[in-house]
Amino acid sequence: MPLSRLFRALNRAPCLFLLALLCLAEARAQTPACPGSRHDETVTIKRITDGDTLQLRDGRKLRLIGVNTPELENRHRAAEPLAVEARQMLQTLAPPGTPLKLRWGAEKRDRYGRLLAHAFTPDGRNLSATLLAAGMGAGIHIPPNLWAIACYSRAENHARKQRLGIWKQAYFAPLDARRLTDDSQGFHFIRGRLTRIGKSKSALWLNLGKHFALRIHKKDLPYFNAIQFDRLVGKSLTARGWIYRYKGQWRMNLHHPASLAFTPS
Repeated sequence: MPLSRLFRALNRAPCLFLLALLCLAEARAQTPACPGSRHDETVTIKRITDGDTLQLRDGRKLRLIGVNTPELENRHRAAEPLAVEARQMLQTLAPPGTPLKLRWGAEKRDRYGRLLAHAFTPDGRNLSATLLAAGMGAGIHIPPNLWAIACYSRAENHARKQRLGIWKQAYFAPLDARRLTDDSQGFHFIRGRLTRIGKSKSALWLNLGKHFALRIHKKDLPYFNAIQFDRLVGKSLTARGWIYRYKGQWRMNLHHPASLAFTPS
């Protein structure tokens, strides 16, 4: 990226200038390449919405595949730690006016109508992998958009081992499945002991105590074929995803085993 473009991208947030540079330097030194084997479309950025979402010059909104960054402030809650820094890093990597090469996901739009894609800068840098390697977000694994899942996991593991970004923030530590509050809704890591397995017509249920359950929809069950859940009752596990309430019960939809980790009792 030309230095002049970098300075223009940061001139509205001078207090974040050094942090953005340090995070970017670290990410560039350590990021797995995760190169695109093909590119489906070239687009131009209009503005950065947050750490994982962009608006394109033609008005379309683009959600990066494979990474979830902290949430900015909205009318319902304060900004999460590092939300502003994640947005600033993305703007440093790809300021307005930057052309991006996109590789579409197998599923091209999310439920909000946003485009889903892997995005690459003119020099070939994978935006999702760079954010993950700097600890500016956590990996998310939602079929069928699983291209580069192993590479993105390596990028995240680098940040975890180095305790970069979110991985050194107590705010992002796993929540106890037995002690959730109204503030627990949204994207989190959750920890608990598998106490019961249930089945319904639409899903497999992994209960972590009486008031929290992981829900695996039947269409995603084939991804979990290698896991013998019956043998894991009593084990502690950690899952990642969006926590929500339904009829007084806490739930999280689980789409892929990469979002789940078991630990010894």
